[in-house]
Amino acid sequence: MTVLLAVALALAAAGFGYVASVTLPPEPSPPQASVLYYRDGRTVLARIGLTDRTDVTLDRIPVPVRQAFLAAEDRDFYDHLGVSVRGLARALWTNIVDDSGQGASTITQQYVRNAYLTQERTVSRKAREAALALRVEHRYSKDEILERYLNTIYFGRGAYGIEAAARAYFGMSVDRLDAARGAVLAAMIKDPSRGDPAVDATWAKNRWTWILRAMVEQGWLPRGAAEQTPYPAVSPENVTASAISGPVGLIADRVEDELLKAGISRQQVRSGGLHITTTIDVAAQAAATGGVGAALRGQPEQLRAALVAVDPADGGVRAYYGGDRGRGYFDDAIAARPPASTFKPLVLAAAEERDINFQSVYNGTSPRLFPDRDGAPLYNKDNLQCPVCPLDTAMVHSLNTPFYALTEQIGADAVRDLAHRLGVPRTYGDQRTLVDVKGEPAPGRTRADIALGRYPVTPADLAGVYATLAGGGVRTDRHFVQRVTTVNGTFLHAPAGKPRRVLSRDVAADVGTVLAKVVEHDGRVPGQQAAAKTGSQQWGDTDDSSDAWTAGWSPGLAVVTWVGRDKPGPIRDRTGKAINGDGMPYRIFQRFLGDALRGQPPRAMAGPAMVGNRVGDDLKTLGPDVKKGRGLVYAGPQRGAKVDRSKAVGSWSRRVSRLTAALDEYAATVPEFTVSVVDRRTGHRYDYHGDRKLEAASVIKVELLAALLLRAQDEHRQLTAKERSRATKMIRASDNTTAKQIYEAVGGPAPLRDALRRLGLDDTDPAASSGLSKTTANDQTRMMAALAGADSPLTTGSRDLILGLMSSVNADQTWGVSAASVSGEQVSLKNGWLARSTENNRWIINSTGRISGEKTDVLLSVLSHGHRSQRGGIDVAEHVAALTRSYLGW
Repeated sequence: MTVLLAVALALAAAGFGYVASVTLPPEPSPPQASVLYYRDGRTVLARIGLTDRTDVTLDRIPVPVRQAFLAAEDRDFYDHLGVSVRGLARALWTNIVDDSGQGASTITQQYVRNAYLTQERTVSRKAREAALALRVEHRYSKDEILERYLNTIYFGRGAYGIEAAARAYFGMSVDRLDAARGAVLAAMIKDPSRGDPAVDATWAKNRWTWILRAMVEQGWLPRGAAEQTPYPAVSPENVTASAISGPVGLIADRVEDELLKAGISRQQVRSGGLHITTTIDVAAQAAATGGVGAALRGQPEQLRAALVAVDPADGGVRAYYGGDRGRGYFDDAIAARPPASTFKPLVLAAAEERDINFQSVYNGTSPRLFPDRDGAPLYNKDNLQCPVCPLDTAMVHSLNTPFYALTEQIGADAVRDLAHRLGVPRTYGDQRTLVDVKGEPAPGRTRADIALGRYPVTPADLAGVYATLAGGGVRTDRHFVQRVTTVNGTFLHAPAGKPRRVLSRDVAADVGTVLAKVVEHDGRVPGQQAAAKTGSQQWGDTDDSSDAWTAGWSPGLAVVTWVGRDKPGPIRDRTGKAINGDGMPYRIFQRFLGDALRGQPPRAMAGPAMVGNRVGDDLKTLGPDVKKGRGLVYAGPQRGAKVDRSKAVGSWSRRVSRLTAALDEYAATVPEFTVSVVDRRTGHRYDYHGDRKLEAASVIKVELLAALLLRAQDEHRQLTAKERSRATKMIRASDNTTAKQIYEAVGGPAPLRDALRRLGLDDTDPAASSGLSKTTANDQTRMMAALAGADSPLTTGSRDLILGLMSSVNADQTWGVSAASVSGEQVSLKNGWLARSTENNRWIINSTGRISGEKTDVLLSVLSHGHRSQRGGIDVAEHVAALTRSYLGW
C-alpha cells in the first residue's frame, strides 16, 4: 500500500509539473482560409475559407440551446475542471493499445484543440490538450469558455459559430432558436458534413433524437419530449455549394474528405490557413474540363459526365471532373454505376494468371445458353457472331459470350478478387461490392455476370484499377494530396501509401497489348500510343444504353470517362442517337489524353509477354452448322428478324384469318399456348384462345404491384422506401421473396381479387400462392391497358412506376414478347417461368408487355405450358409473338 501511494503521489507530482510547464498561448489568431495548389506547389487551385462568422455573447443564446450542446458533448461541463479524468485515461489507454485515436473530450478540451492545437490523434497531443484545458479553466469562467466554444466551433455550410449556424440552417438569429433547433445544431459537432440534414437526413435525425433523450435524462426537457417533438424544418440550401464553383469545387470536397481520414478536421482545413499541395496537374485539369465541356455543350440537359485521370507512378489524381456545379453537389465520379465491358480486361488478366493466353479461342456465337442463367440466353451486342474467337478479337469487338464462358471456366470469384487487388474497394458504405445484393439471384455471391460489368463501381475506383494495369501491375492508392503544411511552414501531412505489386508485369503487358488493338479499331489518340476498353450498359430491352464508358491509358496517365444520367435512363445525344461507350466517352478519352500529354514525347507501350497456353476446349460447345474461320466476325440475326412483314397484307379480317391458320398449324407441333393482342393506335384486337385459363407464374407480379399501389392510393400516401425497393426487385429481377412480401402486404387472395376487378380483369383467380394463380392472355392485355390508359384507376405516377420497372428489367429477363419488336421501339415487359414437378418438370413460359414506338403502341401477351425445357418454351413464346406481328402488321 505504501508503494502504491508513493507511485500515485509521484505520478500526481509529475502531472502537476507537466501542467505547470505548459504555457497557455496568446489569444488564438483569427481563422484564415486554406489554399489549395496544383501539383507544382505555386499555382493556386482554390481557396477554402470562411464564409460566415459573427460572435455573440452567451446571454443571447437561449438556455435550452446551451443545454442541447451540453447534452451532446459534455453533460458534466459545469462540474469538472476542464478534463474528464475517466475519459482521458480511457482515451490514453486505447491509443497506447491500438492507436485508435480515441476521443472522450470535454467542451473545454474541444475548445483548446480548435483554438490552439492541431487535430492529430497522438498521446502527446492529448496530454498537451489536457494541460491547456486545465490552464483555460483557471483563466476563464465556465460561461466564458462555453461562449468561446459556441462562437468558434464549425457547423458545416461554411458557418463558424452558433450565430452563423442559426442563419445557415434556419434563416434566423440565435436568440430565436428553441431546444429542438438547438439540438439540430448540436448534432453537427460530431460530424459537420454528415450532420447536415441535407447531406444525410437519417443520420442527422438519429443524432438529434439521441440528444433530446439525453436532455430528458438531465431533466432539461419533459419526459416524452424526444418522441413528441417534431423535427424542425431545415433550409435545404447548402451555402458552401457556391463557395467554389465548377469542377474544382468537387476537387476541394474530395481533398477535405481525404484530409479528414488523415485526422485533419474540416474546421482546421477551412480556418487553419493550411497550404495544401494537391496532385492535380494544371494542363491535365484544363484538358479534362475543356474536353467534357465541349462534349456536353448543346446536349440534352439530363446528360452527365465524369472523368478521372490517375498517374500510375504514384497514384496521384492528375485531373478530376465529377460535375460542374461546385462544392456540395452530387459527384458523378464517386457514384457507383455498372461498368459494362470495361471489366472484360480484368477477366482476361485473371485468365492469364491461370495460364490461359490471350490468343486462346472461345465460342463467340450469339445467343448462348449457360448453366447459371436459368435458361435465359446471353447475346453479344448487335448479335455479332464469332464462332472460333480468339480472346483478343473478342475484346476488340466487345463480345459477351466468350468472356462469360471464360469467367465460368476460371470462376467469378477469381475476377472479383483480382478487381479488389487492382483497386475496387471491398465495400461501398455497408454494402459489399461485386456481389449480388438481396433480391438478386445469388445474394452475397459473385456470378459470371461480373464479366459483363453488372456490378457497380465508381469512375474514380475504375480509374485506380486501370492505373494499376498501366503501371505494370504495381498499385499505389489513389489520392489527391501531396503535402500539407501549416501557415508557418510546419509539416502536417503527406500520403503514406507505398507502391505494391498486385499483378504480374507480364500479365499487365499482355492486357495492354490487347487493349492497344481496341484503340487501333476505335480510333487512335493523337500523338500517343494508348490502350483502352469501351463499355455500354444496356437500358432494359432497348437499343439504348444507360451508362457509357471508356477506360484506358497512355504510358504515364490512366483515365476513365463516363457518360450517363443522375438517375438511370436511356442516354441519347441532341440528334436522338443512342450514346455508347465507343461514341461520346471515347471521343472525350481521345481528346483528353491528346491535350493532357501534348508536348510530351510519346512513350512506347510494353510489348506482349505471351503469358500462358493457347486453349480451345470451349469450341466443343459449337454446333455443326456454323462458320468456323478463326477470328471471323459477322452479323447475326437482328432485333425483329423473326418478324416477316411481307405477310401483313389485305384487310384486317383477312390478316386475322391467315394468322389463325398459321397459329393452328404451329399449335399442332408444340405444347399449348394462347395469345392476346390489342393495337391501341387502331383499336384492333385479336386473341387466339385468349380466354383459356393457364397458370400465371411470375407475370402475376405486375398485378401484385398494381394492387399495392391501389392500396397506397386509397390511403392517400406514396410507397415507402422499403415497399419501393421490394417492388423494384420483384419486377426487375423477378424476385420471389419480395413478391411474397408484397402479396402478404396486399392481404392475400381476396384483396388481390378486389384489386383485379377494379383494374378490369375478369378471369384472373388469385390462389394462396401468387405464382400459382390462374389467368388468361386477354386478362393480361387488360392489365397492360390499365397501365397505358388515362382512364385507369391507377394514377399517372403509379402507372409510370410500373411501366418504368417493366422497361428496365434485368437483361436476362428481356426475352419473350420483345421478339415482336424492332429497332427503335421500347418494350415494357414481364416474363414468367416455372417448372412443375407435378407435370414431370414441364415448363410454364409466359410473357406479357407493351411495345411502343413512333408508330406503334401494342399490348401483347403469350401464355404457354407443357414445355420440355425453358429454352424450348422461350422459343415458342417468341415465335408466337413474332407471328402475330408478321400477319397483323401492327
